[in-house]
Amino acid sequence: MNDDAMGRFHVPDHDDLPEDLRERIDEETERAGFTPNVFSALAYKPSHFRAFFDYHDALVEDTDLAREEVEMLIVTVSGVNDCLYCVVAHGALCRVYAEAPKLADQLATNHRQADLSEQHRAMLDFAVDITESPGRVTDGDVQELRDAGFSREEVWDITSVVAFFNLSNRLASVADMRPNDEFYAMARGD
Repeated sequence: MNDDAMGRFHVPDHDDLPEDLRERIDEETERAGFTPNVFSALAYKPSHFRAFFDYHDALVEDTDLAREEVEMLIVTVSGVNDCLYCVVAHGALCRVYAEAPKLADQLATNHRQADLSEQHRAMLDFAVDITESPGRVTDGDVQELRDAGFSREEVWDITSVVAFFNLSNRLASVADMRPNDEFYAMARGD
């Protein structure tokens, strides 16, 4: 595991972790070809690691949203929150799933100027609104998503992804979580 995964807390030694965390980290390392620093960092507190990744997995697996839409939400919210780790790591995933090498950079800086469908613009406008002013969400805001073509369940899923990554962004920022170098070049195109 990378000792540079985060700057403000100690990264635990892989061999000292509970077996289930070691297995999950090893699986991810095998799949990605490197250990994403979020795994090393969140291993700091095993009970939180388990809950975090269980909820993350539910968000990306139990949804009618396309994976590229999930990543678009994450990158947009992370840009609003100035979360370096999530912008870079999920920017890479957004490029992979959307097969669009410029999209993540557009979303991280200003989704309103990104090359988007009207449906995705409505989705990301909603994501920014509930990131910046969650207490001001109205029935009309939800109806705008419904009018854009999202089902009630998809509105729930959009909200859940945004809420979770607002939490994640705050953890990553306070921990000074650092993106792996591999994420910067991933899926940039030729």
